[in-house]
Amino acid sequence: MPRILSFGSLNLDYVYHVPHFVRPGETMSPLKREVNCGGKGLNQSIAAALAGASVFHAGKIGRDGQPLIDALRRAGADTSLVAMNDMPTGHAIIQVEPSGQNCILLYAGSNGNITRTQVDHTLAGFGPGDYLILQNEINELSYILDQAAERGLFIVFNPSPMEDALLRLPLERVSLLICNEIEGAALAGCRSEEQIPDALRTRFPHSKLLLTLGSRGSIYDDGVQQLRQPAYKVRAVDTTAAGDTFTGYFVASLAAGLEPRLCMELATRAAAIAVTRAGAAPSIPRMDEVRRCTFSVSSENMTRKE
Repeated sequence: MPRILSFGSLNLDYVYHVPHFVRPGETMSPLKREVNCGGKGLNQSIAAALAGASVFHAGKIGRDGQPLIDALRRAGADTSLVAMNDMPTGHAIIQVEPSGQNCILLYAGSNGNITRTQVDHTLAGFGPGDYLILQNEINELSYILDQAAERGLFIVFNPSPMEDALLRLPLERVSLLICNEIEGAALAGCRSEEQIPDALRTRFPHSKLLLTLGSRGSIYDDGVQQLRQPAYKVRAVDTTAAGDTFTGYFVASLAAGLEPRLCMELATRAAAIAVTRAGAAPSIPRMDEVRRCTFSVSSENMTRKE
């Protein structure tokens, strides 16, 4: 099986459960507070590892980041490419409403201290047939994209969080672009959700595209076929890691040689389970659980096969 290198963020998540998102000038006491392991990079690594892939995580932490190493190892990911420095570990402050919706304040910390020397060392052991997953929570993305493409890696890019600087990256290097409707609209330069798939196809003619639409499912387009996958209706508790779970499972399934339609279906199942649980990384299910569960597209209740 091809190896998956996830070069991405490692964060400590400080999660505050609140009656509603804090408004300007408002002081609020949260209903409860949790500290979890997170970061889009870590979440996607854990999801891919729990899906059964051979995963190597690369990134950087501070001396307070050992819990993140432990979480990756428990999931089965290799952490030999995670470096340590004297900066604080990246962290996020997350507000979660009773509906499960969240808003996030992100501090880069060590995630913003990736060096080109580290990139060269990391990529040296990978080549054609291997997969690389990137997000927008570390620095040196342009250099990583160029060097990974030169080495023949299959590059998966999740442009999250979205910002204008991403438009200046060499995105023509990307093999598979995974984005939600907001990110997709920004990259495609259009506002209508219906126009996003065709606009992305025009802008990235050589890339495979995967557009996630939340409760409206997802769309895959590889230039030959366009597939649509409905979302499953569940009672959401926390949506923090839904997109990362979807990404990790889809890439792991694709690396395993599965057809895109089955990859989408497994990724959708995994994300549906994740949103019924609190936290980011702790909410991600294992593949055996994903295969056991059955869902309804019209009911808010999830049922499981025994």
